[in-house]
Order: sequence, then structure tokens, then C-alpha cells
Amino acid sequence: MNKKALFAVPTLAVGLLAMGGAPAMADGADGTYTSTLGQLSGTTGSATMTVTLQGNEATVDLRVSGLAEKFMDGAYPHVQHIHGGAQGTCPTPDADENGDGILSTTEGAPFYGGILSTIGTSGDTSADAGLDLTLGGQGGNYTIQRTFEMNQETQDALKAGTAVMVVHGLDPATSSSEEAFNAPSDLEESLPLGATSPALCGTLVASQMGAMPQGGADTGVEQQTGSNLGMIALGGGLVLAAAAGGTYAVRRSTTK
Repeated sequence: MNKKALFAVPTLAVGLLAMGGAPAMADGADGTYTSTLGQLSGTTGSATMTVTLQGNEATVDLRVSGLAEKFMDGAYPHVQHIHGGAQGTCPTPDADENGDGILSTTEGAPFYGGILSTIGTSGDTSADAGLDLTLGGQGGNYTIQRTFEMNQETQDALKAGTAVMVVHGLDPATSSSEEAFNAPSDLEESLPLGATSPALCGTLVASQMGAMPQGGADTGVEQQTGSNLGMIALGGGLVLAAAAGGTYAVRRSTTK
């Protein structure tokens, strides 16, 4: 199976969204966009995200705390991306179609869409970089501050108000059940469902005076999910962990 093809964001769909999804604005998407990310599937973590865009140059400041610390006896590699091409919102609990207590990446896709930019610690920021765990945030508390050239698709989504920041990787200790967490992932069956599912989510909105938003995250309201983006959502995420072979299970633990 060609994972890059599976997780790729349809360029045409993003282009159509940018042309038809929002009122006409001044040329360019220059400005500051912020989000206070909300919790999904019982996670106890939190995060704030700021994107400052000038021309094609984007400066990002992502601050994450309280997520799962360990995965397979090592630091938990949390991958995160700016998603787009869909409704521009975060999934509600009702999106849990099978009722297992975990909102999978596939179940969230009609809300936030596929990867537009990977927010890694260094290196490539394209959707392809979603396959590289070494660029993910390590452990439960980390900050990513960097400047890079942002692609046009992400700029268009920011301008249209449909860009959504998503951090992946649930904590088995706060999961609805160990069985649900360790069920095969909807993206890579050799990985646990909880390891590839979204943990934190928030829509990036234009900020006044560069200030962080007040209150909770914009997790969206219930909307009709007419487009089924399905498996394009994560962009590979934790797939590299499966390269060594085998199926992994994560046990609940109260010790970090």
C-alpha cells in the first residue's frame, strides 16, 4: 500500500475550498493566527499555537503539556500538523461512529481534513514529513518554535479560516478502555488505535494585535459531514514505528 498516496491532501480540493469557501479578502494571508487546542477522547493535555505569516515566511510557536510521556519504553513521539480542506472545525464526541470512546483519525477527517503542513521540530514541513517520527514532539511536554516557508495550500486555509491544528497520540492511562486503545489503528494495523488518534485540536483563527485567544478551544459545532476524507487525515504519523515489524500494545500505567 502506498501510504504517501493514501495520506496525501488533494490539491484540487484545497484549491476549490480556497476559491469558494470564504469571502474575498486582501491579497495574501499575512497576519497572526492563534488557537488554544481542545482535548479529544479523554486526554488531559493542553496546547497553544501561534502562527505569524509574512509573505511565504511562517513563524510558529507550539507549546504542548500534559500528554502521554512514554511509548514502547521510549519518549512518546507526538506528531502534529496543520490540517485543512474540510469544515475547518474539530470533531465532536458524536463523531465517534463506533462508540468505542476514541475519535479515530478517520472519524475526525470530515471535520479537519488532511495534512497541509507538518509542524515538526526541524526539517521538512510538507505533508510527506508526517511519516518521520524523529521530527515529532518527544514526551509529554515540549515546545516547537521555528520559522519556515509555508506552502500555498496552508496559507489559503489560514486565509479562509479552515486551518486546524491537530496533535496526535492519546494516553492509555486516560483512554476509555485498554481494549479500545490497543485495537488496531485505522491508519496502520500494527500500531494501537490510541497512538495514532488525535489528542488535541483547535481551529487557527486570525488574531487581533497578535494576542492569544481567551477561553476554550474552538472545537466546532455539530455540522453535516458530507465529505468523507477518510484516510487522508494523518499523513503517516506514527507509521515509521511499524517499520521494525510486529504489533504493539500499550498497557495502562499510573506511573509516568
